[in-house]
Amino acid sequence: MAHLKITDASGRQWQFNFVAQAVCTIGRAPDNSVVLDDPRASRYHAHIKQTDSGTFTIVDGAVINGQLRRSANKVFINGDAQFDQQLKNGDRITIGASTLRFEQPPEERTTDVRYDDKPLGHTQLLISANDVMSTVLRSKDEVTTAPHRDKMLDTLQRKANILTALYEMSKTLGSVFDLNAIFDKATDVIFRSTPADRVVALLAESGSSDDLEDVVLTPIAMRARDNKLEAHARKLSIGRTITRKVMRDRVALLSQDAASDEQFAGVDSIVSQGVRSTICAPLVADTRVHGALYADRLDPFAAFKPDDLELISAVAAQTAIAVENARAHERLAREEVARANYSRFLPEYVVKQMLENPESFKLGGVNQTITILFADIRGFTRISEHAPPEKIVSLLNRYFSAMTDIIFAHGGTLDKYLGDGLMALFGAPTATPEDASNALNAAVAMQRRVLGINQELHAEGLPEIGVGMGLHTGEVTVGYIGSERRSEYTAIGDAVNTASRLETNAKGGEILLSDATAKAAHSRYRLEARDPITVKNRQQPVVLWEVDWQRASGAW
Repeated sequence: MAHLKITDASGRQWQFNFVAQAVCTIGRAPDNSVVLDDPRASRYHAHIKQTDSGTFTIVDGAVINGQLRRSANKVFINGDAQFDQQLKNGDRITIGASTLRFEQPPEERTTDVRYDDKPLGHTQLLISANDVMSTVLRSKDEVTTAPHRDKMLDTLQRKANILTALYEMSKTLGSVFDLNAIFDKATDVIFRSTPADRVVALLAESGSSDDLEDVVLTPIAMRARDNKLEAHARKLSIGRTITRKVMRDRVALLSQDAASDEQFAGVDSIVSQGVRSTICAPLVADTRVHGALYADRLDPFAAFKPDDLELISAVAAQTAIAVENARAHERLAREEVARANYSRFLPEYVVKQMLENPESFKLGGVNQTITILFADIRGFTRISEHAPPEKIVSLLNRYFSAMTDIIFAHGGTLDKYLGDGLMALFGAPTATPEDASNALNAAVAMQRRVLGINQELHAEGLPEIGVGMGLHTGEVTVGYIGSERRSEYTAIGDAVNTASRLETNAKGGEILLSDATAKAAHSRYRLEARDPITVKNRQQPVVLWEVDWQRASGAW
């Protein structure tokens, strides 16, 4: 069954299995087949439909009231914006900061292959992946006897052919980041330069185990030399023994049917064991072994030559570099989108932590002491009744942009916008002894910035605004909280409710602190006692302080 492997903007991962003939809808709305916790995704961002022939096509947008409405931020397939595209195994779909990888099991893929664990051929040639280029371009005759003129010309021609093929590959793959295109080019060069009847490109998943004995290789491309060989090629298996050996030992290997090559005369034939002439070369790059290229002759009496091993090894070396670049490009693109998305709500140091260690931001929470800040515009309803909608939107955008910048500058995390208000956390995800002080200093900076905003509003003929703020320090549960379908990074607990209650009691221009925050903040501002207030679920009234933020004082 075909499926999507999904990683949404919050880092949550899951798999969606397609249902035969059912349309898969994707977006933020809860009634989608795939619900993305991603603010850059539209409510109904895209849909995937299956044809009678079993292929899948993704379409940007959704059909609403009989009309196809495109998404706001587009759909990207392997890095390119597409309105509709037939999906191939391994295609990477990017929506906002979310990534969806399309996969089809072997029984549905055109790259269907089977594996076996038969032993290697009795006759083998090896080339170290680290020495591929020097081996390929060095003439064997240079280290033995002086060649005859014809033999020297043959050797030079072989080198020229290999260099031509590699140069052609390098030109094509230098700017290609689509894995399917990379492997298509590699198999094309192998068919033109060697007598291979079948070529299979095998790719290890980017998150696979480092234990090469357990790694799962996904066939990305499988091609036969011509249509006549296609059906026969699909019936033949791939030797798991050879793929494991080349990846483990980082060597390219030719497993030869000895009876078919005069060079190996006298060695017992292994045709009876069903072993074909096979070449397998690892995709070795700087960071890891990405997979292998597997080529074989389908006639048990035909064989590869050592020169074929050298060329396929060189092609694999070039392919490995292209795969490394493609995966790096995919990772950087994903991080860039994620950074742009997360940076709207989290300070830079938190975004960096999320990108470096996404596992630490999975569904779940921890208990820790933080300071919660609530801020709300007073009299906003009255303002919205007497100003055009576009002016109100402009005002809110200006206000929220300024307030968010200040919160980030003081190490806070923007939890959420609440209509014309906001909630911020200081001490989540990382707690420090200065969290309460940072929260108080941020609140004062926000009130002072409101004075500047009011001057701008007055010049535009708009009413001035006043912002009431409440701060409380206490233990809460923070983390990704919600369901597997939708979650958000937030804080819950009695301390959150108390901070909200303080904000409700604050007038425009006021900052109210609980006694817990006042003691933890070591305020340099004058604090004036206010009448305690009663808060739900608390037996004792909350001791209250108002910050005289327009002038600083000595230690409190």
